Amino acid sequence: MAKPFKGKIALDIRDSQPDWAPFLAPKAPENSPNVLVIAWDDVGYGTMDCFGGPVKTPTMSRIADMGVRYSNFHTTALCSPTRASLMTGRNATSNGMATIAEFSSGFPGISTRIPFENGFVSEVLGERGYNTYCVGKWHLTPGEEINMAAYKGRWPLGRGFERFYGFLGGESSCWYPDLIHDNHPVDPPATPEEGYHIANDLSDKAIEFIRDAKVVDPGKPFFMYLSLDAAHAPHHVFKEWADRYRGVFDEGYEAIRPGILRRQKELGLLPENTELSPINPHGEPTVSRPDGQPWPLLDTVRPWNELSPDEQRLFVRMAEVFAGYVSYSDDQLGRVLDFLESSGELDNTIIVAVSDNGASGEGGPDGTFNEWRFFNGLNTPTELSLEHIDELGGPTSYNHYNTGWAWAFDTPFPYWKRWAGYEGGVADMCLVAWPAGIEARARCASSTSTRWTSYPPSTTCSASSRPKYSRATPRTRSRGRASGRHSPTPKRRDGRRSSTRCWGSGPSTTKAGWPARFTRR
Repeated sequence: MAKPFKGKIALDIRDSQPDWAPFLAPKAPENSPNVLVIAWDDVGYGTMDCFGGPVKTPTMSRIADMGVRYSNFHTTALCSPTRASLMTGRNATSNGMATIAEFSSGFPGISTRIPFENGFVSEVLGERGYNTYCVGKWHLTPGEEINMAAYKGRWPLGRGFERFYGFLGGESSCWYPDLIHDNHPVDPPATPEEGYHIANDLSDKAIEFIRDAKVVDPGKPFFMYLSLDAAHAPHHVFKEWADRYRGVFDEGYEAIRPGILRRQKELGLLPENTELSPINPHGEPTVSRPDGQPWPLLDTVRPWNELSPDEQRLFVRMAEVFAGYVSYSDDQLGRVLDFLESSGELDNTIIVAVSDNGASGEGGPDGTFNEWRFFNGLNTPTELSLEHIDELGGPTSYNHYNTGWAWAFDTPFPYWKRWAGYEGGVADMCLVAWPAGIEARARCASSTSTRWTSYPPSTTCSASSRPKYSRATPRTRSRGRASGRHSPTPKRRDGRRSSTRCWGSGPSTTKAGWPARFTRR
């Protein structure tokens, strides 16, 4: 029993006194807020319009207008490490997740087995009277444990979530996803021909999970981890959504970056003296790596003016499809917020919306109709993709845009996802809103924060202290700090602000909240 029995047991029942406290389910304090954590996938810093980008995302702008935009939020440049930190409040190495879940190795920092003493926020809140739901991408279970014969203690239901609907791996088709419902596989409820898309399906399930409990116990708060499929490849979307961006990207990725930076400055996201990173900043592909080996061709950008008209046409369509994918996913996310508003739950819901890393360069310099070529070290000739240009985004594709767009959607920074030493990999958008508890701010909060700072607001704002024990397991100390305090990095003795933070592949020194290695004069 969690609490000692304080009643009285006598020989005669008439002389006995019951005490229900040790036996009742935990109950959250009165008026505890709901918590909705929204994780976007591979959305670069300069992608969405609420961060100066060209992609229209009215739902994300709605969240931004309700709360605070964080301009200096950082991740680990990879999916699993960021998500592990987001759920536990510990850094990736402490979680054994300093790599992606499929790349486990027999060492503590990269075992991909998150220690049970590193409690998930779902475990903490579940034991304090919350319903807990996970919807969408998981990517926190070792690759060898995502089968029906495997140990399921590291599946969502094994880490404090009462309900799960989504996929366990790092990516999935939007048309034919590998779905898991709670602890068993299920088929999608419809086909692409019948209008199926995973973004719509995930929103349906998010609403269903919340409604199922609220009709029984309206006062019980919930914690939901809504982990979107977008904008990880494959970039799948209905043609009409991609067509909305006709003409937006015709000038190319180099041409749109100055406009993105201008809007970022107008929003207060970046200082006025911020400059754009140059294309191929190390002089690649002709330059050699420090070890003398050739620069990896797959991590280079082809200048727009060196492309043929057909290549430009192909790359433009790749960007249109991607933008439509993000906008459609944002539209479906809006249905969840609409439901919360119509049911009277939105005002007392803490919303944390982030991306797990920078835009993805996994399409290589030419983009691809089949992303799996990249994972096998193969570039995709543009001639091959041009044969399928009208199929991009559809059920027959497994497409990914080229590195030029990753660079543009990470404006103003260099590089992209996987590059843990550069802002293009680790600088990400972050929005926090709580209409009943946080005053909306027209300007951005520039305090330095990392992916594990969203854990403390989820627990402290919901009146839940971080426990020493959970599920009879001693808990390690969370490394997070509540972002809701808008606290800047602590001052050094000489008065300058400086800190060292672990980005995933190693520590990175920062000054004035910005990585020192990227200061240019």
